[in-house]
Amino acid sequence: MDSRQEATICPHAHNENNGVRMKDFSRRSLLRGALATAILAPFAGTFAKAAEQTADIPEQKTPVIGSRRVPAGTGSAAKVYFSPVIDAASLIRLYNLVNEGIVGKVAIKLHTGEKNGPNILPRDLVKALQATIPNSAIVETNTLYGGDRYTTEEHRKTLEVNGWTFCPVDILDAHGDVYFPVRAGFHLNEVAMGKGITDYDSMLVLTHFKGHAMGGFGGSLKNIAIGCASGQVGKRQVNGMTSNGSANWGQAAREDKFMELMADSAKVVADHFGKRITYINVLRNMSVDCDCAGVKAEKPEIKDIGILASTDLLAIDQAACDLIFAAPNNKAILERIQSRHGLRQLSAMAEQKMGNPAYELITVG
Repeated sequence: MDSRQEATICPHAHNENNGVRMKDFSRRSLLRGALATAILAPFAGTFAKAAEQTADIPEQKTPVIGSRRVPAGTGSAAKVYFSPVIDAASLIRLYNLVNEGIVGKVAIKLHTGEKNGPNILPRDLVKALQATIPNSAIVETNTLYGGDRYTTEEHRKTLEVNGWTFCPVDILDAHGDVYFPVRAGFHLNEVAMGKGITDYDSMLVLTHFKGHAMGGFGGSLKNIAIGCASGQVGKRQVNGMTSNGSANWGQAAREDKFMELMADSAKVVADHFGKRITYINVLRNMSVDCDCAGVKAEKPEIKDIGILASTDLLAIDQAACDLIFAAPNNKAILERIQSRHGLRQLSAMAEQKMGNPAYELITVG
């Protein structure tokens, strides 16, 4: 029992010089003790439950803590909902817990992947969720690297191959760019986003959480930082490039600077939507490679973990890292995250106040 929860009756001893006989004192002490026991009895379960909740919270093994995990009911901590079951019912249930700010026309920011990518989110899973969100569309942008989604025409063909045909899919930069200012960023003063982003009132960031060749891991931050930036302008900015023409990947930012550039870009998107943005991370088929790698992605070694949902960007990516760092068979993905300085994403978000410094993990059956 926590000392702050425990009620202790500690009467002062008196002697006969104080006009109180020890016999009387003993009788009164017993009565007071009985009374205290009667008063505290209804709360015994509450105290035990609180102690149990504290004991159930494992140590955060993630070496960088941008948001600390705390017991349920701790002040104003962000709420991160978790289901160990990955299916449509769980996905919809979690979304309904974090969609209070979602109104109007809704952008579902999803990584739709290169052709025949083996690890992208199952289409049936996304289809079931999208069907419950009125006036919604999947949104994407073209890539900076020369792949299956480099041009709008090729991107459309890839969407068909991968089965993203059950709802509208809006390629945000198909009709140009829009420049959003970065307020007090690490490196950028503005970022070019796909122009179509301004057509939406709200955004659901639906992320396949996995490794990433440059970012270490790709979570909700990466999904909007790179995924909303326009293919030929915004993505150059996020990668720290200044050249035109073919992308010079030898010029691209690495390690801490790249994470900070992503934080600048993600902050733009989060600031644009304000309270009308929410996040889901699906910890499934977590290869060390991004879905950009397509069929060349390494086979996942770590087992599937579950689904996370939150209105807090920092908290949800921190929670995902915490679960991965505590999971078995995580050697390959931890090496990818740490060798790229991926955890700088978390501390960069914390420094930019892009989320709550504390979170609760709430398991939903």
